[in-house]
Amino acid sequence: MKPSLIMGALALPLLLGGIAKADEDPLRVGVDIPYAPFQFKQPDGTITGFEVELVDAACERMQRQCEWVEQAWDGIIPALLARKFDFIASSMNITEDRAKRVLFSEPYFQVPSAWVARTGSDWHPDDGDLDGAAIGVQQGTIQDEFVTQYYPKADIHRYGDSAAMVNDMQAQRLDLAFTAFPLAQETLLGDQRFERVGELVTGPESIYGPGIGAAFRKRDRELVEQFNQAMQQVKQDGTYDRLHHKYFDD
Repeated sequence: MKPSLIMGALALPLLLGGIAKADEDPLRVGVDIPYAPFQFKQPDGTITGFEVELVDAACERMQRQCEWVEQAWDGIIPALLARKFDFIASSMNITEDRAKRVLFSEPYFQVPSAWVARTGSDWHPDDGDLDGAAIGVQQGTIQDEFVTQYYPKADIHRYGDSAAMVNDMQAQRLDLAFTAFPLAQETLLGDQRFERVGELVTGPESIYGPGIGAAFRKRDRELVEQFNQAMQQVKQDGTYDRLHHKYFDD
């Protein structure tokens, strides 16, 4: 989706509010790739996905061009603070611990987590007994925090990116993977060798927070307000619903 100027009554409140003009420097957006269907690369190298298109739509309404910058997850907040990019939009849950370092936008979606096991596996997370199970999670995520807190006797394998976790699951080096449900659907659950086990996980709020938001440096309060206003317009004008229908099953 290419940014364009938004004309007419829809853009007027933003213009009156002092939103930056399109001729300003592009906003750089930090993102960890891949995390389909939220962020992934097309064959030509273009970064796309639900959250990418959603944030691009907000950038249009801010009359700012946004450029996506790849960054490994475990260094994404330090890179933001080091000014490698202007904000993070990478399926980041709003949590109290992260909020000590960054300033979050209002949440714009929520993502449940899912357990994936080999089909016919005897591992049942809802029973609360995963002692010794080899569990794969992406390092530094809420799934990592959840498993660390609730299953301390499991054999937890932490990966720098989700693709490496999926590869080890396919290679049968893991008993379970715990990841975002849409990511599990994209990467594992279409394969008959794997199945979802247990209930979807959306809490506790002490770990999961109120949802997914964009993360900014704390000094950039005005930019956060502009982003929030733009994202609200994206929801009100039907763009959010259109993108949700494009990427997710009902």
